[in-house]
Amino acid sequence: MSEVIQEGNGTTIIPGMNIVASMAEDFKKELLSAIHTYGGNLVIDLAGVDMVDSVGLGVIIAAHNTLTQNGSTLEIVNVSNDIYGLFSTMRLNRRFKVEKA
Repeated sequence: MSEVIQEGNGTTIIPGMNIVASMAEDFKKELLSAIHTYGGNLVIDLAGVDMVDSVGLGVIIAAHNTLTQNGSTLEIVNVSNDIYGLFSTMRLNRRFKVEKA
């Protein structure tokens, strides 16, 4: 279960575990719940996350698309070098803000 912190016009979600296929469905539900409950911009804090697989990337992209439709933004923070490389290779850092740890 991710930690959810709501502040002002934004929400921060801290999954605290790898975003892989085995947990992707639960993480997707948590993201959508935060988006619909709190609205505003969303920050995903990847502190403690060592791996994001293709299913995890799909969940993050789906959250970005939902936020964009609502006029909100997505930001990914505390990204490890390996995961940052993945986001850069996929050019996702051009779709939303990605910050290294």
